[in-house]
Amino acid sequence: MGASLNPYISFRDNAREAITFYHSVLGGELVISTFGESGMEIDPAAADNIMHSQLVSPSGLTLMAADTPANMDLADGNNIAVSLSGDDEAELRGYWDGLTVGGSITVPLEKAPWGDTFGMFTDKFGISWLVNIAAAQA
Repeated sequence: MGASLNPYISFRDNAREAITFYHSVLGGELVISTFGESGMEIDPAAADNIMHSQLVSPSGLTLMAADTPANMDLADGNNIAVSLSGDDEAELRGYWDGLTVGGSITVPLEKAPWGDTFGMFTDKFGISWLVNIAAAQA
């Protein structure tokens, strides 16, 4: 693999809850490292916060997340959108069904003008998602 594009989502003190939720829906392998494990000098109150996490699903989707230290600016939820796309309708609808729980659907998952099935939502953590299911080729 030469390169890959992986969304990296920043949170304020709830990255563990978020990445664990995403893992429960997407499955796969989850690796979590805390600031306390890093050996860096940090505020002891932030020792259990996530310095880096990476989720790799069985189908190869990769999602990374971390807690932003209190001394850094963070604009929750409006600085990233995560796109899930492909042609496996059952898999993508399963992700949609799981990730929309507790969230807000902004565009229902339905046939789009370009022929694919498309939808958008904001999950319960304020993250915007797009799902595109490619139409079957004739």
